[in-house]
Amino acid sequence: MSGPALFDMHCHLDFAPDAQAAARALAARGMGAFSVTVTPRGYARAAELLAPCDAVRVGLGLHPWWIADGSCDERDVALFEHLAADERFIGEVGLDFAGDRAAARDAQVAAFERVARACAGGGKVLSIHAVRAAGEVLDVLERAGAQAGNACIFHWFSGTSDELQRALRAGCFCSVNPRMLAAKRGRAYAQAVPAERLLLETDAPSEAGEPYDPAAEAARLAALLETLAELRRTPVDALAARIAETSRALLFPA
Repeated sequence: MSGPALFDMHCHLDFAPDAQAAARALAARGMGAFSVTVTPRGYARAAELLAPCDAVRVGLGLHPWWIADGSCDERDVALFEHLAADERFIGEVGLDFAGDRAAARDAQVAAFERVARACAGGGKVLSIHAVRAAGEVLDVLERAGAQAGNACIFHWFSGTSDELQRALRAGCFCSVNPRMLAAKRGRAYAQAVPAERLLLETDAPSEAGEPYDPAAEAARLAALLETLAELRRTPVDALAARIAETSRALLFPA
């Protein structure tokens, strides 16, 4: 099948100083991307900006950090619900109960419940943020019926081993980045995820306006593949082909 051969399945191209140039540079390197957003209004801007970029899919986002600090309110949740009816790609969404954000647990869960219900019709690809909240994320998805018929991707999974197994039993995918492999537990998780559920990501840029070097990010993904193949004791070409096939099916279904 033609098309990109390497995919960044969780990045923030709209944070780059020139998102279109970044997307074009990735495409020139044979890369596709799932560029997630953090607010519905940000999604609307990013979707328009990146519309000419065929190798990029833009996710409709409602990030838990923006719920926790009050940057996103009822109007944003309602806008998400409105837009989600017509959008296939969703992200970044989820829950984060680390540190001070735990104080906004109820507000986060209420918003994510509505996100999940808006996605319950199926046919969507979700990139999910879950920090100290993987079990609650799975509970919400299950209650809303948002696992059935959707592809749920845990971005940078950091929950417990039991939660990982629960996510895998539910059919979820996991996107792995280089920082995840810096920790012993992250390396163990990268080995435990079946090859057909394994995806690559950079999570870059990490904030608005941060410099973004497409060549460097492509090199990071290539190095990540090498490390994963070594960890999993599998030929890198075979692993690369498997991950690319999965990514392509999610972003560019036939």
